Amino acid sequence: MTVHNLYIFDRNGNCLYYNEWNRKKQAGISKDEEFKLMYGMLFSIRSFVSKMSPLDMKEGFLSFQTSKYRLHYFETPSGLKFVMNTDLSVPTARDTLQHIYSNLYVEYIVKNPVCVLGNSLDSELFSSRLDAFIRALPFYSPRAA
Repeated sequence: MTVHNLYIFDRNGNCLYYNEWNRKKQAGISKDEEFKLMYGMLFSIRSFVSKMSPLDMKEGFLSFQTSKYRLHYFETPSGLKFVMNTDLSVPTARDTLQHIYSNLYVEYIVKNPVCVLGNSLDSELFSSRLDAFIRALPFYSPRAA
């Protein structure tokens, strides 16, 4: 079990934060291009899910999986999007993403007068606390295949 990477996007599709832990394969494109592709895919999937759902979906799109990984998604009321890629053995990371938002992002970014909302997250304290939190997760393994 492992965590591969985490993206945080603003409502306009700008990647505010990115980190990877156990990513085995690189995309072969620039990080900016990868961020645009990821956000575009999320936008398309959310649109597709909302149009095709037979019920009014309160939660909307939460995750999807391929044969190699699972993408977990959490969107805040303000439009921030938290995306975590894990291996298939992690059934859901919604609570984890919600915790990152409410206990780390809000505490170390929103309440920090030095951090400017809407800019990339350059807070060393946020990054170190997030890294410690991810490494302490029960489904994090540094040696995952």
